[in-house]
Formats: sequence, C-alpha cells, structure tokens
Amino acid sequence: MLCAGSTCQAQTQPIRFLLSFDDGPSASTWSNGTEEILTTLTNNAVQKNIKGLFFVQTRNTNGGGSELGHALIEREWQEGHLVEFHTSTPNHSNHRFLDDDQLQLSLEHGVADLSRITGSAPKLVRPPFWNYDERTFAAYQKNGMQVLLTDLSANDGKIWGVNFSLHKHSNMLEQLAQVREKWRAGNMPVIDGCVPVVVTFHDINTYTAHHLEEYLHILLQVAAELDMPTSELPFYNQRAELERAALASAMHDTSIKPRLPGLWNWLWQ
Repeated sequence: MLCAGSTCQAQTQPIRFLLSFDDGPSASTWSNGTEEILTTLTNNAVQKNIKGLFFVQTRNTNGGGSELGHALIEREWQEGHLVEFHTSTPNHSNHRFLDDDQLQLSLEHGVADLSRITGSAPKLVRPPFWNYDERTFAAYQKNGMQVLLTDLSANDGKIWGVNFSLHKHSNMLEQLAQVREKWRAGNMPVIDGCVPVVVTFHDINTYTAHHLEEYLHILLQVAAELDMPTSELPFYNQRAELERAALASAMHDTSIKPRLPGLWNWLWQ
C-alpha cells in the first residue's frame, strides 16, 4: 500500500471515532450533563476510559464562568480529556457578529483562561453555531487556533428547546454513509494507523448525557452496517493521540465548504 505523507488509501485503514462536546460545561446543580458525560466516558459497557474533546465556554455565566463550571473544565483536563476553545463571552455569542476588537478580546480571554488550566494555549476552536468567515477564520489562526468542524452530529444542540432525538440510529447511519464515500476514496487523514471520524454532541443537553452509552453502541452498529471496520479501540483513550487526530482533521482553507450539521448548512452556506 502506497502512502503520501500521513494519508493513504483510507478504505484499507480502520476508522476511530473522535467524540467531541460543545457548549459546556454545564453549571446545573441538578442533573448536570457534563458531570454525567464524564462519568459515562470513564465507565461504560463499550470501552472504558474514553477521552473526549470538549469545546468549552470559558466565561459563560451559566457555564465556565461559574464556580462549578470552572471546576468541571479543570476536571475534564485532569481526567485526561482534551479541552479546547468555543467562546469566552458571557453567552453563546456568534463570533461573526462581533467587531474586530470584540473578537480579538474574546480570543485573548479564551487563550488566557485555558492556558491557566491546561498550561498551554488552545490549538483548536469550534465556531459557535458552526458559523465562520474569512475574517473570523484569520483571527483564529492569528491566535494559534485551527477550526475543527465535524463528520457526524447528534444534532442535539437544543434548537428551539428540542433536546431529544427519535432517530438516533438512522441519523448516524445516514451521516456515516456520506463519510464512507470520502473514506473509501482515501480523502481522509490517516493518523496513528486509523482514520479519525469526528462526532459532535452537546454536554449541556441532559438527553444526550442520559443516552451517551446508547450513542456509543449506535456508532459501532452503524460502522458495522456500512462495512467500515473500527480500530481495536474504537474510541480514543489517550489525550496525545486524540490531539493529533483532531489537528489532522482541522480545516486550513476557507475556500472549502464542508457540510455542516442539521439546518446550519442551509442557513450559512
């Protein structure tokens, strides 16, 4: 098998699911989604000690800006997960709606907040609402961050108050079938002997938190249905491997318009 750089004919390489979580941490003192997800990642019937990628809101008044939220970001890091940047505004602000000074200040705050917890500046960002343009993309890169979107999404972002899914299996199957075409064509990175498939959830969604183990089973089921072999450990269990996979999956060219989850593709593109 011939390989060029870190990529090769991906249909001969197993996939590995990279679990990511947006919008957290939760600051709820009752049924805290972030706490439940951390517990499930550590102890479940599919694979113990899974490591996730958490895109956090460092200064959200109902999240990372609270005492509990800050403690949960620290817990994520201490338990070996990867913690990266989502927002640092008091609420879930769309970066495209911030002027240049506001955006730069927001990014500086996020870098400072996460550097204090992890000891280094964040390398990845997921734009709020999946919305970015050349200006915000350039600002992210200026501040040392690459944009990571997603391959699969639970579409659980609580749009219009909806926080449940009646089509968990069919949704993942349909999306992975689209990813399968890229995988078979060799158009996805191969890192540490496998092809990362980025999956997105929202840890502030209690429905997601309650059903995360079910989602883990579903991901393995749909991979088998589509004849996409997974690696021996189908989910990442080491932060360093997780980071390499995430960076390899990040965007570097704004002229490429990847498919966005749910309604966002229609709204922004």
